[in-house]
Amino acid sequence: MDDASEREFAEYFRARRDAVRRTAYLMCGDWHRADDHAQAAFVALHRHWRRIRDRKALDAWVRRTLVRAVVDESRRPWRRERFTAELPENDGVPSASDAVATRHVLVDGLRSVPARQRAVLVLRFLDGLDVAGTAAALGCSEGTVKSQTSHGLAALRAVLGDALDDLRPAG
Repeated sequence: MDDASEREFAEYFRARRDAVRRTAYLMCGDWHRADDHAQAAFVALHRHWRRIRDRKALDAWVRRTLVRAVVDESRRPWRRERFTAELPENDGVPSASDAVATRHVLVDGLRSVPARQRAVLVLRFLDGLDVAGTAAALGCSEGTVKSQTSHGLAALRAVLGDALDDLRPAG
């Protein structure tokens, strides 16, 4: 890659890395895996940088790559979550404010939802995409997004109860 392209990529990376990492965390529920997924998405973007013509579509390209990485990893047998009687300590998670506690409860609830439904819920409710934008990011139909949203919210309601009534889609 030439110097101008490298600088352009570096600017994009600096501007979007935190948002991509946050989205990855909301999808997988683990900061270490979120770092891995975000890194994989940016490595893939760097590898394809010269071939991407529409620079306005970079966010959608990275988001779609990120979703694929998270969903693909969840399908690997050695990565499936195992439930234990004891919960591990949450290192580095502050618990001082109600907002953090609520977010923590939501992330724990999202862990119980299948990966595809979790991706739809994160993109719609937490990333603020509408149905069409979510469908484009996931490469599926709008009807699939609507049904995955419905099933995902039902699964979250079963785990979290009435706490979801405050959540509304952004689009």
